[in-house]
Amino acid sequence: MTNVVRTHNDLVKIWPEVLADNIDENQIALQLLIPKDLDYFNGHFPGAPILAGVVQLHWAVEYAKKYFSLTELEVQNIEVMKFQVVIIPGQKLNLTLSRKTNNKVLFSYASDKGQHASGRIVFEETA
Repeated sequence: MTNVVRTHNDLVKIWPEVLADNIDENQIALQLLIPKDLDYFNGHFPGAPILAGVVQLHWAVEYAKKYFSLTELEVQNIEVMKFQVVIIPGQKLNLTLSRKTNNKVLFSYASDKGQHASGRIVFEETA
């Protein structure tokens, strides 16, 4: 993913840096570095920035679409979503995506601080 977005959007730096990846047919493991100057930290929250849950979900969906070739499918539902530990600027994380069926992907963010977030993304059924 690139940190370049459409010109009508003021956000510029919106993706983590992928430090390493381990890819197989049904599981993707990405080591991510969360940039300290990520645009999503602006105003969330002043003096104590944390990564919003909606951003974590967005990244999981977009990486699942990319790595599992689901780009043409829309998200139908999000199930069993949990946010346990906040994510802060400069943190290294591991994002694991596991494809359970053709249209269901489990995601999990973890670091040396424990599990940060997890859930199941349900994409629309393929024809």
